[in-house]
Amino acid sequence: MSVQTFLFNVMCRRNDAKRDKGLTPPDTIIHHDNIKYGPFGQWNLLDVYLPKNAKGKLPVIVNFHGGAWVYGTKETYRYYCMSLAEQGFAVINPTYRLAPRYRYPAAFEDIYKVFCFVTEKAEKYGFDTERVFGIGDSSGAMGIAAFASAQTNKELEKRLDLYFPPGTKIRALCLNCGIFTTKDKEAAFVNILPPGKEKEVLSVLDVVSNITSDFPPCYIMTSVDDFNRGEQQVLIDALERNGVRYEYKVYGDENNRLGHVFHCDIRNETAKQANLDELNFLRSCTDL
Repeated sequence: MSVQTFLFNVMCRRNDAKRDKGLTPPDTIIHHDNIKYGPFGQWNLLDVYLPKNAKGKLPVIVNFHGGAWVYGTKETYRYYCMSLAEQGFAVINPTYRLAPRYRYPAAFEDIYKVFCFVTEKAEKYGFDTERVFGIGDSSGAMGIAAFASAQTNKELEKRLDLYFPPGTKIRALCLNCGIFTTKDKEAAFVNILPPGKEKEVLSVLDVVSNITSDFPPCYIMTSVDDFNRGEQQVLIDALERNGVRYEYKVYGDENNRLGHVFHCDIRNETAKQANLDELNFLRSCTDL
């Protein structure tokens, strides 16, 4: 790990700890913690959050956390994911392998196993496999979008060698504060690129080049002071070219300065509204 990456991790841990200080798990959910879903020890653990007193099968959200591919765990996102579960969803909150120790395709192989977990454990936890959604922020927004493009683009699916079992179709996505093209941004992916396969991997991660008309509907969100603001337009253009439904919103204004991944601060009133807006969009994408 480089000094720069180490310092980035320290800064993120400090900021996230400050954000979540004093929070405790709500008594409105059931949480099943530290479930093993793959062979890589602490890297392959996930939590399942379920609303108490739920009746019938639950729609499922899989969270692909951000952190520039080098930072983050399920603990970083536990309160955010629990807040989504309180709104009537089963939420899967995984830790996955991080760069630079684990480079592409490690994170995608892990998230693939998470979706397999949803199918395999549907009866145990009451998952509705006809209503499976993906949420990601920052690098995780690109990650879950690239994952969904592999699910809906047969050529890309073959290149990734990740064949999706029946019942794991992603019905819709929430893409928060992300970037969606690798063109002219190669330096941003230096930690994840395996030597000798840089061009191949950059083409896989270039979401906008791999979108087809079968790509899931998307709620695309950013904020007034997000350093990735403006990066969403190439995605919007690609969705429009392919006739894919989407909604796009920028949160905050000159009197409410909101930064990158503000929505993870569950005590922030605008974050609460943004998350409700996204969940309502997911609900609107199924008629089940």
